[in-house]
Amino acid sequence: MDFFRSQDIARRNTVRLVILFALALISLIAITNLLILFVLGAFAETIDVPMFQQVDWHLYAYVSVAVIAIVGFGCVYKIISLSGGGARVAEMMQGRLIVQGGNDLDEQRILNVVEEMAIAAGTPVPPVYLLEEEGINAFAAGYSPADAVIGITRGAIRSLSRDELQGVIAHEFSHILHGDMRLNIRLIGILHGIMVLGIMGYYLVRSTHLSRRSKNGGNIAVVGIGLMIIGFAGTFFGNLIKAAVSRQREFLADASAVQYTRNPDGIADALKRIGGSKAGSVLDNPGAAEISHALFGNGVRFSINSLFATHPPLEKRISAIQPNWDGSFDIKEKIRQPEPSTSGAAAKLTPQGAMSAFSALAMTDALLAQAGNPQEANLKRAQELLAAIPRTLLESAHNPFSARALIYLLLLDDDEALAQQQLDTMRERADPAVYEALLKLVEAQLEISQELRLPLVNLALPTLRQLSAEQYTVFRANLAVLVSSDGRTSLWEWVLQRVVLHQLDAVFQPHNRFHHQAHHSLRQLAPQCAIVLGFVVRAGRQEGLSDEEVFAKAMTQLGLADTRMPNKEAFSIDGINAALDALQGLRALKKPAFLKACAVAIAADGVAHAIELELFRAIAATLDCPLPPIPLPDEPQ
Repeated sequence: MDFFRSQDIARRNTVRLVILFALALISLIAITNLLILFVLGAFAETIDVPMFQQVDWHLYAYVSVAVIAIVGFGCVYKIISLSGGGARVAEMMQGRLIVQGGNDLDEQRILNVVEEMAIAAGTPVPPVYLLEEEGINAFAAGYSPADAVIGITRGAIRSLSRDELQGVIAHEFSHILHGDMRLNIRLIGILHGIMVLGIMGYYLVRSTHLSRRSKNGGNIAVVGIGLMIIGFAGTFFGNLIKAAVSRQREFLADASAVQYTRNPDGIADALKRIGGSKAGSVLDNPGAAEISHALFGNGVRFSINSLFATHPPLEKRISAIQPNWDGSFDIKEKIRQPEPSTSGAAAKLTPQGAMSAFSALAMTDALLAQAGNPQEANLKRAQELLAAIPRTLLESAHNPFSARALIYLLLLDDDEALAQQQLDTMRERADPAVYEALLKLVEAQLEISQELRLPLVNLALPTLRQLSAEQYTVFRANLAVLVSSDGRTSLWEWVLQRVVLHQLDAVFQPHNRFHHQAHHSLRQLAPQCAIVLGFVVRAGRQEGLSDEEVFAKAMTQLGLADTRMPNKEAFSIDGINAALDALQGLRALKKPAFLKACAVAIAADGVAHAIELELFRAIAATLDCPLPPIPLPDEPQ
């Protein structure tokens, strides 16, 4: 599926969700008013109010406003409670974070599969949470790739082969990449609001056990039962909305998993395992109903053939993947493949075509076609990259202290005197354990090729997400100090800082994510486009062309030829970052046009240098457009 179009579809599905929610709310208001009328008619003599036929219309308005307020409060409360992103959803499901270095081989296997898929897709590696459940199931949760997590059950990592796990994880990455997760979290909040009246009724009925001797106990019980009836109506509408929004997305995620892995047997066999398992995919978890629409398989105990099921029947999903399937859930066991090596001891990256120059438009057309759609070749490339990383660096990326040291290492200057000055600064500012880890990495004198730098950053990100708020504040400040230590900011320093802060701020400063949810056209954001494209032009190395000529080509590509290049003062670090933040609000279908204009600015002379391609990838990551690993020219920085 086209990544940018799927993002646009997800946005339109949000509008559809709002419409369905409004219809459900109107229905709940009508049902609640009928309940109130019944209560007033049945108990008019007891509670001394007008008879059923004499109810004032003002009462309808009061009841309607009360229902809207209660449902609205329920929605807002739930959405705010999940503002922590995917990790909050995983914790709600009682998931346990899986950390590297454990002795459980099944847990290590799933971490390896997730890392490979993330590197292949060009996204930060999402943390993985384990649910101690026998059912075979999984989910992806979060607002964006930056704060996404993967949840998976013990039954899945124990029962599924590596190929089957890869199919399941590819399915979940489809939800991460195509905008389904944000929709799913909003759906959780909306459904909670719809059903909050029923929850209130349940607690009112329970409270009558404590007030049986009160003369008002019967009235309270009747009101509670009535609210529970409304709650059943809310459940009905909730299931209807979930089915309307999520069922087709499961077919699309299955198809994407096949596209990513080029192995239809992987995900098909995982679905067969569910069908042939006694536990199936059902979860014995009180939160399963709330996130049932986000699960890989049906997680609650009702017929999957139900009209309101959130998932298509297993038979239909398998047949869509394997049209000649015989209907049997039996799986012919295959020889288990060994885990790909990630030791980094002797692995070398294979050549990726001509490494001296790239055609700008050909390169971006190919990359943008793969945005959000990693292929089998990208998975193999990810395995090569992981195998080429020295073990010391790989282990550092997985440790909370040395992960910070690894990021600091990537910012140390090539000039020995300046690098020593940076180390002295870190001795004063960094945690002592982090500083010691940094010294060990420096002393190891490890060679880090340009092609490994961004993958290393993405590998370290899930570990850095484990920092406390105070630790992150210090880490963030130290990044700024290292970047500005020589009085200027190099392209690589800007790229690393931008990628790291964009991903981690989404976790540690989640309130900022709501600032960029408008959907603007290129014309509306023309000044910001000009600043970023001007920055790309000035940062490039164009032979035989002036900055103004390259800028004009890029803006013409955008259809904004009348926009002039900003003054030099506009290209401050703060100004560039503010412009990129605003461009996050671009309409999904306009983002590829902007990225193609960036490519024109980078390679107007027919050559794209390594650092320029890293800059291109950083801009794409800021716009939440993950790109697969980009082969980099073997050249000095």
